Amino acid sequence: MSLNEILYKILIQGGSYMTILKGLSATVQISLWSLLFGTLLGAVVCALRMSKIRIINTIATIYIVLLRGSPVLMLLMLMYYGVFARSSLEAQTIAVITFSMNVAAHVAELLRASISATDYGQVEAARTLGFSAWQAFRLVTLPQVIRIAKPVYQSTVVNLIQWTSVVGYVSITDLTRVINNIASRTMQPMITIIIGMLIYLALAYIVHGIFALTDMLQNRKEETA
Repeated sequence: MSLNEILYKILIQGGSYMTILKGLSATVQISLWSLLFGTLLGAVVCALRMSKIRIINTIATIYIVLLRGSPVLMLLMLMYYGVFARSSLEAQTIAVITFSMNVAAHVAELLRASISATDYGQVEAARTLGFSAWQAFRLVTLPQVIRIAKPVYQSTVVNLIQWTSVVGYVSITDLTRVINNIASRTMQPMITIIIGMLIYLALAYIVHGIFALTDMLQNRKEETA
């Protein structure tokens, strides 16, 4: 069988490309929603982690340690087969909750480290000029935090997309599960898996491209300011 015939069998025959697109859609949706909610929750956890109230700080620290140290697959199975086993929530919703919790732990620690790395002297200078605490944070600290955190946050986004490859264990037909099903049906595991890896690689480069575009736009804004 020629390569063209194999690719036709994998990608076209029986509407395989539509199945792949549906699996890709599930992967992207879970990733985007988890990134959104995880980032928002991470900001809250970061604020709690930096609280001067010891009990709140301790709870946030335990949350970060547990979630960052737990395998994502085990956490997903715990949530699906344990915590939400008797609920009416869909598997995809449970996956979003799980990945949001995991992302939040990573984002919280990333934000805390980024805030600690900023120049606090600039904040004090802003306060002496009459800026409120919120204004000093928004205009002085936040831009520095974004600049410091962006490279690691980009890696977190790519890692999240890769982590979603385990959702097939809780009956979600994502990209990885679709690729596995096609490989079993066509008896062409090597080529099919390589195609799946290339799709994940393309998603990673799209993320890199988006961040590179934001950097370029920011640089132009600073040049024209």
